[in-house]
Amino acid sequence: MSVKETNRKIRAMLMVMIVSAILVSANIVYTMTTHHHLWSGQDVLNSQIRSSIVNTSVEASRGNIYDRNGNIIAQEIPAYTIVAYLDDSLVDENGDPDYVSDPKKTARELKKLLPDIDEKQVAEILKKAIRNEQMQTELGTGTKRLDKSVMEEIRKANIPGIGFVEATKREYPSSPFASNLIGFAAYDEDEQKIAGKLGLEESLDDYLSGEDGRIQYQQMVDGSLLPGTLNVYKEAVDGDDVILTIDSNLQSIVETQLQATIAQNNAQSAWAIVVECETGKILAWGSYPTFDQNHPTEIPTYQNALSQMNLEPGSVMKPFVYATAIDTGVYPAGQSYTAGSFTYTQNGAGKIIRVANGTDTGYPVINDALGENFGVITFEQGLAFSSNIAICELLANYVNYDQFSSYLDKFGFYQYVDIPFVPEQQGVKNIQSASDYLSTGFGQASSLTILQLVQAYTAIFNDGKMMKPYVVDEIVNPHTNQVVEKYEPEVAGEPISAETAAKVRELMKGVMADGATGARFSIDGVDMIAKTGTGEIYNEETHKYDSTVYTSSVMAAAPADDPKIMVYWGMQSANIIGYSEEPFKTIMQAALIANAVNGTSQPSQPEEGDTWATYEMPSLVNHSLDYAMNKMSDKNVKIITIGDGNTVIDQFARKGQTIYSYDRVFLLTNGNTITMPDMTGWTRKDITAFWQLTGIGIQTSGYGKVSAQNIEPGTPIDTNTDIQVTLE
Repeated sequence: MSVKETNRKIRAMLMVMIVSAILVSANIVYTMTTHHHLWSGQDVLNSQIRSSIVNTSVEASRGNIYDRNGNIIAQEIPAYTIVAYLDDSLVDENGDPDYVSDPKKTARELKKLLPDIDEKQVAEILKKAIRNEQMQTELGTGTKRLDKSVMEEIRKANIPGIGFVEATKREYPSSPFASNLIGFAAYDEDEQKIAGKLGLEESLDDYLSGEDGRIQYQQMVDGSLLPGTLNVYKEAVDGDDVILTIDSNLQSIVETQLQATIAQNNAQSAWAIVVECETGKILAWGSYPTFDQNHPTEIPTYQNALSQMNLEPGSVMKPFVYATAIDTGVYPAGQSYTAGSFTYTQNGAGKIIRVANGTDTGYPVINDALGENFGVITFEQGLAFSSNIAICELLANYVNYDQFSSYLDKFGFYQYVDIPFVPEQQGVKNIQSASDYLSTGFGQASSLTILQLVQAYTAIFNDGKMMKPYVVDEIVNPHTNQVVEKYEPEVAGEPISAETAAKVRELMKGVMADGATGARFSIDGVDMIAKTGTGEIYNEETHKYDSTVYTSSVMAAAPADDPKIMVYWGMQSANIIGYSEEPFKTIMQAALIANAVNGTSQPSQPEEGDTWATYEMPSLVNHSLDYAMNKMSDKNVKIITIGDGNTVIDQFARKGQTIYSYDRVFLLTNGNTITMPDMTGWTRKDITAFWQLTGIGIQTSGYGKVSAQNIEPGTPIDTNTDIQVTLE
């Protein structure tokens, strides 16, 4: 750069500095002369103006979490924090004092509206703030980030000196909704922002949270911004949106059916996971007991059962022994063995030798479950009847130790699945002793995770290609729609050939035959393959197996000849014989509907929930109600009309979304009067849709479907109506 050019730039910089100094000086002189700010025009002698300069952050909007159809799973909504004003010069529009003068009385009045707050603590906060000559103060636990309805009730009470600062809070419209998977986010006092605390909300926090901005302004005594004094030093960058593979309609059904599983069987826990066999996409992920993400005060467990619970699953492991035998070419097709009990010893080379029952060998005798003795049966029947002795015969006389160990590794057992953003456990491979080696074949001794089991079964259901399960589909910038991260189906391995997978599937058809263990799970019009399991539960504290509570589960896929959807449903309960299979059936039916997958035939007289139909929701907004009803007449759905108008002004579901038989479709009209609908049988999703369309809040208690409501159907309602419904 030349000397001439350098001098020119220096002169330019000096000119900018001189102009800035002149402007600052002019502002000072103008303010001293006129008693008004040059930029804002405010009277500097106004008692409402503070001298303090506020430097603060501007909270970035947290990204939303959506299901695969664009339905909101988690979002930010307005919330309100109470602020107490203490400046004794403040008056309201009538000239009456509008500040806190009596801390005890103020705390007492707030307690009436906020029963969970500590009245004495609020009073002490106010007293301390007054002693310290503070102009305003927040009031601590229970007074922050309140719902709009609560804020309006407090405002109606007209408590002197009580105002509100608008903020945001995290809301989960359909909670509980895969609570341990999605997790929750809440305001973090240390970080001074909403932050993920559990589940995907925590593991995806870097994407969802964005970057806060920084501003500076002069403050009025009531805490508001002095006009003309705002300086933005850093713009806030909003968080990215996360789109999951989860189907919210299906997930809602899973939540309801898991609750039914617990209630009907007095179960300690229950779970269900639904996966696309060919892609690994997780369509539903549920476990119970669960918690309300909007009020996460009582969390039964911080462990994500499907990926972090190590369990011995029982006989659902048996198809992998058959797969190993078939793939290594040693499977004794059509041959028979003697079931009942397996007494054994080992020779000098370590080979397991079956000996006559009653022989004292020092090794524990292995029996078929519940003392069954099927006599002499084929190995094909052995899988259908879930015979432990079939597994012992295969592992002792056909498959060797090294082969079985190798195939367990190939199927991904006792290893991390490495599913993005989901915490996992590995389980324990325990096959060193003869007893543990045999027991691992029928799902005992070694422990694994449900996620590992699901991944391994995709190899059987998907012609040998084992698909890695995943739940995050993509991460998107909400303003530009640019895809930040995209996750695609991934083959985790090919542990068996396509021919082997087909043969195992053929064997699993036998599990669904009359008299076999899976017959109770059959569904009219659906061809399924399945494997049931009953597993003992090992107690880490007592180092013994529980004598009363067991794991009961079923892994199933449909259609049988070309599996598209797999469901793994299970529970831990003392009820291992007479438990209801209806929750599994309902989940499987819903899963097939969600993916438009049919069985080979239809039920002759379908009942509600059994009709195999899906539709694309048309656009009905700005059309007449008559047109809308005619447009929907060929769809087997329930139309809920809101308002007494004749034109549709909003709708749910949205245009282009997939709807299913017996879904409720809501049409908001341009009428002035809204009446209370009969909400009997409504789900949380239905309640949320009604609230979003009308702005009328509804208080809910319990889980499941609406069984009672406090407002009679047909009663006129508005945003001030106190609506309460009970779900069960």
